[in-house]
Amino acid sequence: MRVVKNYLYNAAYQIFVLLVPLLTTPYLARVLGPQGVGINAFTNATIQYFIIFGSVGVALYGNRQIAYVRGNRQKLTNTFYEIFLMRMITIGLAFLAFFVFLTLIHKNQIYYVAQSFSLLAAAFDISWFFQGVENFAVTVLRNFVVKIITLISIFTFVKSYHDLALYILILSLSLLIGNLTLFPSLKRYIGKPDWANLHLFQHFAPSLVLFVPEIATQIYLYVNKTMLGIFTNYTQAGFFDQSDKLVKLSLAVVTATGTVMLPHVANAFQRGELQQVKKYLYTTFEFVTCLAVPLTFGIAAVAHSFVPLFFSPKFMPVIPLMMLESIVVLLIAWSNAIGVQYLVPTGQNRAYNYSVILGALVNIFANVPLILLWSSVGTALATVISEVVVTGYQLYAIRNQINLRQLFSGYLKYLVAGLVMFIIVFWLDLRLPDTWLMLMIEIIVGILTYLILILILRPKLIDKSLSMIKNRLA
Repeated sequence: MRVVKNYLYNAAYQIFVLLVPLLTTPYLARVLGPQGVGINAFTNATIQYFIIFGSVGVALYGNRQIAYVRGNRQKLTNTFYEIFLMRMITIGLAFLAFFVFLTLIHKNQIYYVAQSFSLLAAAFDISWFFQGVENFAVTVLRNFVVKIITLISIFTFVKSYHDLALYILILSLSLLIGNLTLFPSLKRYIGKPDWANLHLFQHFAPSLVLFVPEIATQIYLYVNKTMLGIFTNYTQAGFFDQSDKLVKLSLAVVTATGTVMLPHVANAFQRGELQQVKKYLYTTFEFVTCLAVPLTFGIAAVAHSFVPLFFSPKFMPVIPLMMLESIVVLLIAWSNAIGVQYLVPTGQNRAYNYSVILGALVNIFANVPLILLWSSVGTALATVISEVVVTGYQLYAIRNQINLRQLFSGYLKYLVAGLVMFIIVFWLDLRLPDTWLMLMIEIIVGILTYLILILILRPKLIDKSLSMIKNRLA
């Protein structure tokens, strides 16, 4: 139950982090237009590179290390301060690099300055600590008020394309304030550090091991928008950014298990419970498949009516992007389950690193010809190809450790249910008027169709869950 509770908290947190931009997207799409949205996407992608290099893999490494030592308060205290202070130094160096970059460019400077507060916010991001101690409630509750204020601020102050810099500043400051609100909750877990025995940079080398895949993963998340802005224009970057936002929202639901299970699996692995670790993987893999299949088919099925309603008719080119990019929901759900929930906590960093580095290289090299041929559609295709490579390599890496047939048990049943759901909803989407009411009907029909079919087909996870419910009611 603790894992389920933490999953729900983390899923809520991941969705909530994206909720403000998602709620404001229809408004901003109309106020800022494709050009404004594209400039924000392009400059944000650039600042993310500095955040990535300044963070040196702490998100995964810090989570895992805190999980290892959470049973000893003094070790927990020292480990927190060592990792936190080390990251402050590396973010400081990233800030210096950013200011050098700022002196070398002469375009969009005001937007880059507004984006730089996100880099400052990264220095005070201690969510990895609360993930390591498996307290996901605090990150949700502490940020709730901040996000509500952000939402109100956007609708109050952002009125036209000329308010683009103000919009970026509001988002950046909300990240900073949200991160600062987490610090009061630390006193429950840690005390005064033993300053004489703090060894900040003992964590540097091992965090770099996890930094390599983080670079690869994060860079190819943002390099798409950068390359679109360079090879085409900001408008194409804006189109891809809108599609990407919707896909990321869906991913927040399925990848939340990774953050929750990492410390749980790491703790079990340290105790030598190898069979339990494998059992966790089989269960979570089927769980994310159960969630990801309907999300993948659902996004593709409603794209034709959703885009003009949500983004406005100016963003019609987003339709094929959403339909194509929806495939990565399932692929990333699988790679997250294998990589973050199995390879990382069991110390198989090399296999994890190779998978994401390979995916990043494929993405970057595929982007060039595909962008030149099909602009933003080419970027979406390159993204799908790269995720196929990542997932494929990880499956190859664990082929002798895991029973792959057991790992994919029930997959065909979920696929059949998802495919039938897609056919029905897509048929309705093409024939019903483009209104919010009709869209809601399509979504409800899709949910009911999928639920009915998996109850009929009864894959292992569903069958086991129904049996548990039946036993409890008996």
